[in-house]
Amino acid sequence: MLSMIKKDVIIIGAGASGMMCAIESGKRGRSVLVLDHASNTGRKIHISGGGSCNFTNINMNHINFISHNPHFCKSALSRFKPPDIITMLEKHGVKYVEREKGQLFCAGSSEDIIRMLEKECNDAGVKMILNCKIMDVKKIDHFILSTDQGVFESESLVIATGGLAYPQIGASDLGYMIAKQFGLKVTQTRPALVPFIFSREDSKIFGELSGISIKAIATI
Repeated sequence: MLSMIKKDVIIIGAGASGMMCAIESGKRGRSVLVLDHASNTGRKIHISGGGSCNFTNINMNHINFISHNPHFCKSALSRFKPPDIITMLEKHGVKYVEREKGQLFCAGSSEDIIRMLEKECNDAGVKMILNCKIMDVKKIDHFILSTDQGVFESESLVIATGGLAYPQIGASDLGYMIAKQFGLKVTQTRPALVPFIFSREDSKIFGELSGISIKAIATI
C-alpha cells in the first residue's frame, strides 16, 4: 500500500495558471505539489499565439474582462501587472516582440515560456507529478486526493485545470466537477470561439480563403 504524501499546497493543473500559482506558493515557503494528467507541462501554452505565445498585453485593464462581478479581476490585475511578467522574461533572457494594440509575443517559440515557468517552479522547490489521473477528491480535516500514482494530502487545494476548450490536448470538465462537489456555483458554459467545419466539397470552394483576415460583422 502506498503511503500518503503530505504537502501544504496541491495544485491540479500544470498549465500557465497552475505553474504561476505553484511559483508564488513556493516563494512563500510552502511545500507545493503540482499534479497533471498530461505527459508534459503547459500544453495550451505550447499552441497559444500560433506557437509564439501571446503572453500579455501592455494595455490590459479590468474593463477588458467580462464578468457578473465587474470588480472581480481588479485585485489580481493590480497585484501582477504586465511589467511583472516582462521582468520575469528578461530575467530568463526570453526575447519578445510587440505586435498590434500592445500584444506581446515570444520572439522565439512558446517553449521559451514553458521552460521559464518550469525553471521558476524548480527554483521555488515545487514538485511535479505528470501522467497522474485524479480518481477522487475529498476533505475531512484536510484535502485528500486519490490518484493512480498515490494518495496525497494538503491543507490547501487549487484547481487550475482550465476550461473545456481544446479537448484534443486533454481539456476536461474535472475542474467543474470538483467545484460542484464542494458546492461552488458554476456558470453555465457555452462555446465562444469555434471554427466552421465544411464538407470536402465546400472546402474546395472556400480553401483559398484560409489565412485571410478581414474586419467584418456577421449576422444570422
